[in-house]
Amino acid sequence: MTLMTGEDVQPYQRIVQDVREKIRTKQLGTGDKLPSTRELSREYGVASGTVQRALSELRAARLIYSHQGRGSFVSTNALALETDQDPTARAIAELREEMAALAARLERVERHGDD
Repeated sequence: MTLMTGEDVQPYQRIVQDVREKIRTKQLGTGDKLPSTRELSREYGVASGTVQRALSELRAARLIYSHQGRGSFVSTNALALETDQDPTARAIAELREEMAALAARLERVERHGDD
């Protein structure tokens, strides 16, 4: 189900806009898994590279994060970044996201050190 249909919008931008809109309207929430690349390719009628570009844009905007082999998920600060939230609350949400990422990295490093 695509939300944006403007002909002047590049296909990857349409995907980005749709995901942003779903986050703003709370159709997608923190931790929700996005459809797979294959599913999004079918849904939008685009090549997988186009979907990958959209996901890359969403990651760069810190709206989603991806785990190799598991998929892409809505980040904890996505709603804060997509709404007019006060700057302090937005900064706190971003710090929480960074701490979670660092904790996950540390866990991986410690796990590999025990091998």
